[in-house]
Amino acid sequence: MKKIVISKLFLYRYRFIIGYVVLGVAFIALLVSLPLIAQKGLSEAEIESATSSYYLGKDGILSGDLIDLPYRVLQKYSIKFFGLSAFTIKLPSIIMGLLLGFLLILLLNRWFKSNVSLLASCLIILSTPFLFLAGSGTPLIMLIFWPTLLLWLGSKIHGERRPKPLYSFMFALAMLFSLFTPYMIYFAVFCVFFVFLQPHLRFIVKNLPKLPLSLIIVIILAGVTIFGISIYHHPNTIMELLFAKDFRLGLFFGNIAAGMAPLFSWYNSLENVFLSPLVSLPVLALALIGLFSTTKGFFASRNSIASVLIVFGVVITGFNPEAVVFLILPTSILIAHGVKYLLEKWYGLFPENPYARISALFPLTILFGIIIVPALLQYVYGYRYNPTVANEFNYDLSVIRHNLTDEKLVVNEYFDFYKILENSTNIKIVDQIDRDSKVAVLGAPESMPPRYKLSRIITSSMRDNSDIIYIYTYSDKEGE
Repeated sequence: MKKIVISKLFLYRYRFIIGYVVLGVAFIALLVSLPLIAQKGLSEAEIESATSSYYLGKDGILSGDLIDLPYRVLQKYSIKFFGLSAFTIKLPSIIMGLLLGFLLILLLNRWFKSNVSLLASCLIILSTPFLFLAGSGTPLIMLIFWPTLLLWLGSKIHGERRPKPLYSFMFALAMLFSLFTPYMIYFAVFCVFFVFLQPHLRFIVKNLPKLPLSLIIVIILAGVTIFGISIYHHPNTIMELLFAKDFRLGLFFGNIAAGMAPLFSWYNSLENVFLSPLVSLPVLALALIGLFSTTKGFFASRNSIASVLIVFGVVITGFNPEAVVFLILPTSILIAHGVKYLLEKWYGLFPENPYARISALFPLTILFGIIIVPALLQYVYGYRYNPTVANEFNYDLSVIRHNLTDEKLVVNEYFDFYKILENSTNIKIVDQIDRDSKVAVLGAPESMPPRYKLSRIITSSMRDNSDIIYIYTYSDKEGE
């Protein structure tokens, strides 16, 4: 009987490729279906983001409208081409979430072995905070996207004796675009100092071909010049890029406390859009193991980068509590370190026993199963049924689109937002009641003109006050 050689089996030889393909397909399917399986409403931040994006002018850079400009341009054309809906508002984040997920996989695969990066990637991109960011129609996801992209491009440059000029060009371009996102100026300054302080990186920059290096310098100088001129004419912009719109120094530590609260609490005591705990207990334990394992050889770049990013994340949380989501990136790196540590310790117990190595699949499957499955369930059901979080979302837009066709809709709150509906529907948005035979009012009106009679109330089961739209009819005859 022929002896079976495990290393020659198809599934064994291509196990990582198969694993990444399965993970990629599941990840894409999950992100595309996010607006259907989780929160269908819109938070106040999403409504404000969609409004500012849609009314973004062509001269946004020159007029000082720089904050999150790349994301807002993408959101503007998503709404303009496909109409105003919850899906089109969230579509830019879904696209950026797909890119960010694959960048995290590529980054971890660059720094760790395939088995470690595959397992760690499953824990990260299928976690509740990551899925929330990818399904939220705000530029908050860019706070993680740009550093992840820069770290991956940096690893492609740092890890090669003669890196391709294309990666250096992309790194410079990504750093320039990242400046439009708040707090990324600090990260860009850190990257520049790191290049000058690291001898190998200085050598790489000096030995880049002249033409690509010249193009990089020209692009950076041109971009920074336009950026500087715009900030000079609109100095308030620099405050939003460096701190926050209404930031005061006395709020710094209070913002850190508010931002860190979802990390350590098991219930949502504060009114925000984050489910608690933001990081589950098993994931936190795995990240702490990873942090412990990096103490040996701390000054190696891959070991120290997570600690540096944690400090950076805490600092920017002091400017804006929602910036706590930045900690997803260093947590991802620490999780990979934790998985690596566990695998090395297990294999170290049985260095010559292949059966012991294979048997590790069973406890690992159980461990990752009890981490991933509850995280998915928490995301799907938490945003629907957790009263503190669910009440932070507004379902009026979906109710309007499903129940109105060509009526006049009277809107008082978020008028500019609902006015966008006129470009893709026959609904007329007005701010006062005219003498019409039929009129719809968003929300319960305090008073109505004479001879208007309530004919219908449109409700929603997704919030406490279920009455959304009041339909009135007008009669010329008194008493009817």
